[in-house]
Amino acid sequence: MEKTQTSNGVSINGAPLTTEITREAVPGLLRNAIDERIVKIRPMATPIDQLSRCAGARPCNSMRVDYYSVDVKAVSAKTTALVDVEMLMPDDDGEYTVTLQTDNNAIFSPTETVLIPSVSVKGTDGVPQPMTLYVVASDRTAGVSAKVVGGKADAAGDANFGNIPKGVEIVRMGRAATELDVQTSQFEALPVKKNNFCQIFKMQVEQSTFQKLANKEVGWNFSDQEEVAVIDMRQGMEKNFLFGQKASFTEPNKHEEVYLTGGIWNQTTKTFGYVPGKLETGTLIELCRKAFTGTGGATRKILIGGSGLIEALSKVHYDKTLDAGGTFVKWGIEFREIRSNFGTLYVLHSEIFDQCGHADDGFVLDPDCLTKYCHVPFHTETLDLRRSGLRNTDAIVITEASCLVLRHPEAHMRVIAES
Repeated sequence: MEKTQTSNGVSINGAPLTTEITREAVPGLLRNAIDERIVKIRPMATPIDQLSRCAGARPCNSMRVDYYSVDVKAVSAKTTALVDVEMLMPDDDGEYTVTLQTDNNAIFSPTETVLIPSVSVKGTDGVPQPMTLYVVASDRTAGVSAKVVGGKADAAGDANFGNIPKGVEIVRMGRAATELDVQTSQFEALPVKKNNFCQIFKMQVEQSTFQKLANKEVGWNFSDQEEVAVIDMRQGMEKNFLFGQKASFTEPNKHEEVYLTGGIWNQTTKTFGYVPGKLETGTLIELCRKAFTGTGGATRKILIGGSGLIEALSKVHYDKTLDAGGTFVKWGIEFREIRSNFGTLYVLHSEIFDQCGHADDGFVLDPDCLTKYCHVPFHTETLDLRRSGLRNTDAIVITEASCLVLRHPEAHMRVIAES
């Protein structure tokens, strides 16, 4: 067999194309058969790990994973200072330009229109309407300079609108270009480079008759001992994927570097708080509103929670606007549905939350925005402990080096019980 590497791929001459040759030439082309078997082992016990395996993993060539995270550009900001209309002077045409200070000046760009729903401008017919502004200039420090659309001074020199108070919401709208414009301000929502560490997960299984089984890695026939080991390994991985703290340090005895992966719990800043024992229909609707708004339009998400949160959800009185009771099966997991006018939550209880001290908490996950990186895919290695003189057994070591990241952190949300 002759193998030739070209810019367009790998050419095989003098031999039929087999799976063995394919794996040797292009290691990531064929799907990992072991993963297909793993996801069938108690999928309900480790939902996060289950979802990541069914979605597929991205290979990475280092234990340190660099990735880009980006959120939808903020749609609104709030004023941080009063705009006193008495201090404004109209221009030669009797129109007004105001300077706004907000808590996020950077989201506003020239040629954008913005709306202040709580402030009115009197139209030519005398009917008040929400204030619309046209952004002329924007600076992070100096503020947002904007023309008041329809803002005029009357015969007495008074403006046809009132003060713009501190703390009112300003909503971004569409851009308004002139006929000769061919360019506009650049969009400022750039991805932010973040990183996470792949953690090396290992599990060793010993069995006197294991050598025969270990030689057939692709057609893996799980023994009871192996299955228990894989379940225990996946549960440990699940805890790190959820609540792990990203860190690297030198192991004190071996003097080698150890990497701990950062969990997805700390990768989002979006949080919803509720009071245990007081989770009612209105609170659950508020939860759905926050989970599904400002996230790019996703209408289906997964809510994984501890026993306390699931119990509270089970006691909620549901009606026509908030329906529950249906089931949905996907990725080998059976979910309970909670349907609201904002979107559908697929609810699942996870004992991992209880074990990690989060029995009353939960996590709203958008599976489309979850990515798994693998430095070392899930695989087995045979150890010959008999020849090495350690024990009269054969053994295998199961290994995976991986991590999970949230591509759009604001598409996910922590649900936290408050005292």
